[in-house]
Amino acid sequence: MDQDEALTTVDNIVTQFNTYEDFLDSQITTLDLYYLEDEGLARQLVELGYRGTGEVVKREDFEARKAAIEIARLAERTQKKTLTSAGKDLHDNFLKALAAREEDNRSGKVSSVIFIRDKNSHGQEVSGYIDYAHRLKTEDFEVYFSGKKRLLPRPTDMSFYNWDSHIAVWNSTPNYQVIADNPEGLLFKYKRDRKILNVDPKAQPGDNSTRSLIGTELYTQAVIFDHVSRRKT
Repeated sequence: MDQDEALTTVDNIVTQFNTYEDFLDSQITTLDLYYLEDEGLARQLVELGYRGTGEVVKREDFEARKAAIEIARLAERTQKKTLTSAGKDLHDNFLKALAAREEDNRSGKVSSVIFIRDKNSHGQEVSGYIDYAHRLKTEDFEVYFSGKKRLLPRPTDMSFYNWDSHIAVWNSTPNYQVIADNPEGLLFKYKRDRKILNVDPKAQPGDNSTRSLIGTELYTQAVIFDHVSRRKT
C-alpha cells in the first residue's frame, strides 16, 4: 500500500469512528472475547496487529489525523463565518465588487482602496479613499452587505474631503502611507512592498495595481484600486 492509499485508509477510519477505542472494538470478534475474556487485552492485541478483522492503524496516526481533520473543519467554518458577504442577495454592482474582494482582502492576498463620492446624511457632498482591508478588520460590514447602511468615507479614512465645508483630512493606515505633498496629486505607498499606488485617473495606478470604475446606483462615483503584493512573506 503506497502512502496516499494508507492516508486515505486512515482518513476513512478516522471519519467513521469517534475514538480510537471505538475503532479497536470494531475489530474485535465475539470469538476473541470468548477466548480472551478481557476486553482490554483484546484491544491491545488489535492495536499490536495480532488480532483484528481489518487494517492495522496506530494510535498516534489515528489521533494525529483526527486532530488534523478537526482543525481543517474548524478553519473552514471560521472562514465561512468571517465572510460577511456570504449568502447575501446583492443587487448593486458596488456591493458585488466588494463581496468579490472580501476574502482576498481579509487574507492579505489583495489590498483594495475604495474611492467613493456622494452625499452624506446631511446632504453634503463628500469623497475619500478607504483602505478596505483595514475597515474590514475594524468594522462589521454586515450593515453594508445587508443594505442597512451605505459605506461612506470618514475623516478617519485614508483621505476625506467635504466639498461644502472644504475640510480635507489624510491618515496613514496599517497598510498604506499617505503621500499628500506630491505636486502631481495624492499617492499611497503600500507598506508591505513599498510600491506606490497612484489614484490619478489620468495616470497608470502603478506596479501590480489595477483601477476599476464601478457602475453603481448607490453613489455618484465609485472606483476600486486593487494592489497585489509581490513581496514574499
